[in-house]
Amino acid sequence: MLNKFVKSSALLVLAVNLSACATISGWFQDEEELAIRQLPEITMEFETKIVWTESVGDGVENFFSRLSPGVGYGKVFAADREGKIVAFNPETGKEIWSTVISRKSKESAMSNLYGLFAGTISAKISGGLTVAYDSVYFGTEDGVVYSLNQENGTVNWKTEVPSEVIAEPATDAGIVVVNTVSGTLLGLDATTGEIKWQNDSDVPPLTLRGISAPAAAAGGAIVGLANGRVRVNIIDSGLTAWEAVVAKPTGATELDRIVDIDSKPLVFGGTVFLVSYGGSLAAVELRTGNVIWNREYASYRNVTIEGNRLFVTDNNGNIYAIDRRNGVELWSNGNLRKRNLTSATPVGDYIVVGDKFGYLHYFTQDEGKYVSRIAVGDDDEDEAIYNAPVYVDGIFVVQTRDGEISVVSTPE
Repeated sequence: MLNKFVKSSALLVLAVNLSACATISGWFQDEEELAIRQLPEITMEFETKIVWTESVGDGVENFFSRLSPGVGYGKVFAADREGKIVAFNPETGKEIWSTVISRKSKESAMSNLYGLFAGTISAKISGGLTVAYDSVYFGTEDGVVYSLNQENGTVNWKTEVPSEVIAEPATDAGIVVVNTVSGTLLGLDATTGEIKWQNDSDVPPLTLRGISAPAAAAGGAIVGLANGRVRVNIIDSGLTAWEAVVAKPTGATELDRIVDIDSKPLVFGGTVFLVSYGGSLAAVELRTGNVIWNREYASYRNVTIEGNRLFVTDNNGNIYAIDRRNGVELWSNGNLRKRNLTSATPVGDYIVVGDKFGYLHYFTQDEGKYVSRIAVGDDDEDEAIYNAPVYVDGIFVVQTRDGEISVVSTPE
């Protein structure tokens, strides 16, 4: 499992000298951190508001996580890493149901000695939530995939898989597609949880902690791989339809040669769009695997789309709009560099990104103009917006690291 923990090396937090002259929120910061925290002045063209906020356990704390809310069946679904899952009324935030998925810990010699009962340990939910087929699907770092009844939160089934599931499942044609950190892609029966097929791929010696969430469309299960390739499997059988190179390893060291595709493939109009950490944004023909165009952008965040515009947030926090038809850059915005931005969520005429200090930022889709922002967290990295806001059926939801779930109004 060592090769899956390189994120801690690639994103190593370096010790800094504390400054005695500047204080923010009670903590001393160096000049670079002060510059990152300093938000640019903007003219607020509109204001949004927090409609409601509720808590779901302890959130994901400081663990690496892709856990995000799900929306469907007239509910907002949210979970924390420990195993608490809650369904909320999207208009009021009132809890509809809640359940806890937990595992019993094994009795230790000490508990036997003193006659203590074994307790429970974290479910380690990290992959999900996916809402489909009257169910909520998610996976855990312990290699278990769950299906819950969306109506009342009862467990439909749970299935053990070969390795950690730290990306949301995909669903289509009655199949739940799950990607694991060991390079195994699986198709599970959506109703019973039975493993229908699995397909293994080689994992390079050094990779990022994250993995690509699979996509499912047009009878195929599409997934980005740690070796810089994209693969399509037939969703009914798991047989490989094709595999194409998106990013090629270069450089003298294993660290330089990291080309992981950690973004979820975006399927639109018969084309698959995806970006690699190593620096390739590609458009690939879904039917044949032919690469239509390839441009130099580096990201581990998802690519999003509205109309003919692709939106990419790169590894340094720059935001780009790119013409999906030819890969031509339409605009870029670097006002929020180093704030660990999420991928961009299209909302009306705008795109919205979250940052590690708990802010949502709004940009126009046509020009990339920075037009509004709202604080959801409290300017504290414990309240970071660590994954992209979710916008489904007019409901705009955001989750922070400490487990706060908020519905935010949309621009008029």
